[in-house]
Amino acid sequence: MNFTELAQNRYSVRKFKDEIVSRVTLEEILMTGNVAPTGCNYQPQRIYVIESEENIKKINEISRCIFGAKTVLLFTCNTDEEWKNPLEKGIHSGIQDVSIVATHIMLSAWEHGVGSCWVNYFSPSRLEKEMNLPANEKAVLLMPIGYPAEDSKPLDMHEKCKKLSETVNFI
Repeated sequence: MNFTELAQNRYSVRKFKDEIVSRVTLEEILMTGNVAPTGCNYQPQRIYVIESEENIKKINEISRCIFGAKTVLLFTCNTDEEWKNPLEKGIHSGIQDVSIVATHIMLSAWEHGVGSCWVNYFSPSRLEKEMNLPANEKAVLLMPIGYPAEDSKPLDMHEKCKKLSETVNFI
């Protein structure tokens, strides 16, 4: 499958099989995030692979959008390591960098037959506290990951993309 087909076919999986992704496959997927471009290659991303029953239970209490996944990736930004724009105070690339990394991982997972869902439906401060994150790390997103259930399917809205002319302007 080429990249365009991968991008068109991938969808947010909201129902997973009761099966763990192998460590080898997971590491191959995670490696694609490691080579993702970040501001000045500072790589402020931190990825926590949550698999223990105790921590999965905590995550399920923090967000209702884990959809039965046995593995959840927690993406954080190390604010000490993010690129800071010298031309304007307060402009940092950390969240963007982490998002680029997460997108690489999400697409690589699909290429490996592994589904995922980008989740922002949680309280970042609660998640940071419950997971005992260092003070310099800020939660950016959760990503339940696993093999899609047999009856998993995209939401109807996946089929209803806006026309390119509604989202792109040539100036």
